[in-house]
Amino acid sequence: MTDLETRAAPSRAGALRRAAPALLGYAAVRVLGLVALALWSAARDKSAYTLLTARWDALWYTRVAELGYGYEVRLANGDVHSNLAFFPLLPWLERLVAAVSPLSYADGGFLVSLFASVAAAWGIFAVADHVYGRRAGVCAVLLWAVLPVGIVQSMAYSESLFTALAAWSLYAVLTGRWVTAGTLALPAGLTRPVGMAVVAAVWVAAIASFAGERRSGDAHDVGPRTRRALGMLLAPLGTAGYVLWVGHHTGKGMLGYLDVQAGWRNGFDGGYAFARFVAEKFTSFPSALAGAGLIAGVVSVVWLYVAGVRGRQPLPLLVYTGVVTVLALCASSYFGSKPRLLMPAFPLLLPLALALARLRIRRSALVLGSVAVASAVYGAFWLNGSGPP
Repeated sequence: MTDLETRAAPSRAGALRRAAPALLGYAAVRVLGLVALALWSAARDKSAYTLLTARWDALWYTRVAELGYGYEVRLANGDVHSNLAFFPLLPWLERLVAAVSPLSYADGGFLVSLFASVAAAWGIFAVADHVYGRRAGVCAVLLWAVLPVGIVQSMAYSESLFTALAAWSLYAVLTGRWVTAGTLALPAGLTRPVGMAVVAAVWVAAIASFAGERRSGDAHDVGPRTRRALGMLLAPLGTAGYVLWVGHHTGKGMLGYLDVQAGWRNGFDGGYAFARFVAEKFTSFPSALAGAGLIAGVVSVVWLYVAGVRGRQPLPLLVYTGVVTVLALCASSYFGSKPRLLMPAFPLLLPLALALARLRIRRSALVLGSVAVASAVYGAFWLNGSGPP
């Protein structure tokens, strides 16, 4: 951590010029995905824009923006789906866009995700470039863009907004900007429940830095220690503030948010329900192929994390990725959402980015271009079918 903190961050203009190839490549991949979606949707007589802005979670966010909290759906089996499950930052931004423009709340969600996805790509580049160099940074951004569920980055969902805040908070930690790191972790905690992963990264890295100073006898400089402590203080305020507000709003105290999630049959069971879901796939031959694919996916995620550990990724990246991965894989419901929930865990892509960066540019471009086409086709097919719940 000490070596990382002493490396100076480039100026804003210099950073943008350095990130330009990654951002242009990212924009090209996203345009390709949107064009494929538009063509596929038109062939099925559907609206691509509606698929991006007015289905699944996007509807819940716009309802929060329009009506506030308190809306719920009671299902026939007794489950209660409350909009308190959705964190407030995206609806707040949708409401802001609608207040200052003629756009609707759904339009606002799409616009926020559009800009947030570019900010996320830039943040991912900044982190990867800082740790492994420019070529690895470009490859990391393009790998994030061509994920099979990459179309979600263009939807009125909160993944892009959260990833942008998380990536820049992690970059601030890596460059020793503790107050900035905590300031960005705060709104990340207002975006998704997994905001606690950013908080954990800030806290563990700060504690390690304090411990390193004590061992080296360099703990006499009050300024950096104060900024580090302030960053730690700011980081959890978003997550804690919303969870406590939900507890107060529901009258159930600190467990109120857990009760809300239970109404969606969602919780943390250490992966038991997911394991049962995978095991049940092997009861018949066609579904067994899906089960094998799920196992292969989980093994790949674990392998990439182990590769990051062996590659000596910085501690805050390992902590952040570990928390995001555990929360995604060990949630007790919405198994089809797990690839989407893993999307913010972008440091998992760094070992692959390093491997691509070592190839000749023409070869890596061929690999990424081929995967980009496949991702665009799959995204169009997926969103016109079952889509991301």
